[in-house]
Formats: sequence, C-alpha cells, structure tokens
Amino acid sequence: MPISRIAIGSLSEATQPDALEAALAEFIAMVIYIFPIEGGTLVFSKMTSGEMLAAWFTAAISHAFALFVAVSVATNISGGHLLGSAVACLLLKFATGFVISPYPPTPWSAVIFEIVLTFGLVYTVYATTIDPKRGNLEVIAPIVIGLAVGANILSGGALYGAAMNPAAAFGQTVISWTWNNHWVYWLGTFVGAAIAALVYETFFIGQNTYEQLPSAD
Repeated sequence: MPISRIAIGSLSEATQPDALEAALAEFIAMVIYIFPIEGGTLVFSKMTSGEMLAAWFTAAISHAFALFVAVSVATNISGGHLLGSAVACLLLKFATGFVISPYPPTPWSAVIFEIVLTFGLVYTVYATTIDPKRGNLEVIAPIVIGLAVGANILSGGALYGAAMNPAAAFGQTVISWTWNNHWVYWLGTFVGAAIAALVYETFFIGQNTYEQLPSAD
C-alpha cells in the first residue's frame, strides 16, 4: 500500500471516547506484558549465577505467555497491537525493578507485587469471559487465563509466592503451617482484584450499551 493512502487520523479523533478507551486498553495490555517478563528477568538474575541456557529458556517462555495474554485481552477493545510508547515501557521496567529490588523481599513489596499480578489475572478473566464484546475469545479463555497465571508465577513465584488467589495461599499455609506474613496474600489479591474489576466495569463495560437479542419464541 502506498504511504499516501495510509490513514493517519486527526488530533480531534484522539480525544474521542472510543480512542481513549482503546488507548487505555493498550496501556493495560502493555502492563500485563512488560511486568511479568521484566519481573522474570530480574528474579532470575537474583536467584542464579548466570546459567545462560536456563535464562534464555525462562525469558522465551515468559515472553510467549505474557504476549499471548496481552494480545488476547486487548483484541476485543483495541485490536491488541501493543505498540506501546518507549516512555510507558521504561516506566513499567522501573516499576518492576522497584518492586523486586528488596531482597529478601519485604512484606509490603510482596503486597504490591500481588496487587499487580492479581490485577492482570482478574483483568484477563474479565476480558475473556465477562465482557459482552469478548466474541470468540471465550473459546480460548481457559488457555489465556492459564498462561496469565504461568507468566505471573515465572515473574515472582520463587520470591513472593505469586498466589493471586487467597484460597490457594491459605491451603498451602495450612499444609505447611507457616503463617508468617500470610496477610500479604489476602490484602494483595483482594486489592488487585477489586482494582481490576473497577477498571474494567467502569471503562470497558459501563460506558457501553448492549441490545438484548430477541428470543427465538
């Protein structure tokens, strides 16, 4: 296609509700993508002496999982292009490093980590199973949700637990009978899930109206 035929758009279009909604969806998808892969890289560097083969494998798996999830959750809203700006990527890289920098991890850094990971997981559930615009995404929803969990565990499971579910954390705690800082997995997961639900309901579902299909009777 000739460059002259590419539609650039106008500045006024950037302020339209649909454009702002798409921009927000792309940004959140970038969070879901960048945070786990940067987390996985930083965690790996802290826990190993630099085995390159394992590092490449971990990086490849975390990138594949996170990218698949990020594209899937943005497809029904903005197309899932993930053409994030360099500034956004740098901010997310900085935030990931800030959260993981304490070693051994502190309870409050673990809370922040659980909030971010749970947000990503619950946002994925909304985008693939609850959103009326999900379309055919519902078919692959179990795969997308499972890969989201996998990417999150790769990014911090060894340091923070990456529970993303207080019931799972509670079950493991009962079995091991280790209650130190158990509150982290309740506070972090509830806050992360609440933020994800609020964001998706407010910006991607609450702003749209859907006509009910007529019954077959």
